[in-house]
Amino acid sequence: MGGELFLRETGEQPAALRALLMTEGEVAGVAREIARRPRLVRLVGHGSSDNAASYAVYAFGLLPGWSAMRDSISLSVYYGADLPYSDSLVIALSQSGRTPDVVSYVEVARRRGALTLALTNDATSPLAESSELVVQLRAGEEQAVAATKSYTNELAALVLLAAHAAGRGREVAEALCVVADLAEEALLGLAREVRRLAEPLAFVGRMVVAGRGVEYATAREVALKLKETCRVAAEALTATDLAHGPVAALDELFPLWAIASDDEMLPSVKTAVARARESGALVVASGSAAEQIKGAAYVLSTPRVPLSVLSPLLSVLPGQLFASTPSRRRKGSTRIGRPAPRRSRLPLTRVCSCGPAAWMFRTSPPGST
Repeated sequence: MGGELFLRETGEQPAALRALLMTEGEVAGVAREIARRPRLVRLVGHGSSDNAASYAVYAFGLLPGWSAMRDSISLSVYYGADLPYSDSLVIALSQSGRTPDVVSYVEVARRRGALTLALTNDATSPLAESSELVVQLRAGEEQAVAATKSYTNELAALVLLAAHAAGRGREVAEALCVVADLAEEALLGLAREVRRLAEPLAFVGRMVVAGRGVEYATAREVALKLKETCRVAAEALTATDLAHGPVAALDELFPLWAIASDDEMLPSVKTAVARARESGALVVASGSAAEQIKGAAYVLSTPRVPLSVLSPLLSVLPGQLFASTPSRRRKGSTRIGRPAPRRSRLPLTRVCSCGPAAWMFRTSPPGST
């Protein structure tokens, strides 16, 4: 049932985006309020909301030209650090609006002079009540543990705020209407493509997901979905970080999922993929420029968007759909029916080739000797 909910809510994203756009006037009013304050935008959240905050760094930097950062909750809430907030806009993201330390962070920041804004699906939540300003996500009830439509509506709300602060609200709102239509058209075709990909990768246990710029948020979100629904040990890296060392860990059993959009970051993604292919890694490429990735074993193309800053609203779809496919769920998840672990009866041989000497040792499962 959990997998069916996840898949259904993935398909509800176009309608959720349109519901948010119906309240564009409210978002524009909040944007006018926040435009009076910030020298620095501080963003906080957990999980998918923190991934959306990664995107906001670029949305606010590219549109109104504001400095934005993902802030530490621990510093002020747990360590009690006496940080200055009087010149800051705090944006707290939470689907439920009930994450305790996000609420506590907002309360601390507000006492210290920050202008506080909640992005939440519940306008009556503790987070909304503790913040001066609220943007309701309008994503509708989200029952699956793994976020889908609340995540994409967080992206949309953030870019709408940034666009209105930059005087480009109408342009971006119209482009988001197009994105909703493109998503609706793309979902069915992508679902078929993803099913073909999911079977050969059904028992992959680890993966790197790489993106850069606005698509680093997508890499983080896809990696999170692989972990929480498929039990794949997926790590998100920027394309540049991957190419500077970690690429050596990749091989045919340790695939790379590359998020490739047609923007200024595409050359660095291509470079990272080339390095991964030299290591023998299998490569999955998704995004609007996926077909430009040479050597990719699997390609999941998404439509081009009217404005490149909006590409993450579509580039996340292949990862969400992959995480929801039955052949991936068969591997098990705490959210979608987890099978009992199986203990191998075969002795394991481990090889270490690092350091000044190479060595090997043999281990056996408990009770085998």
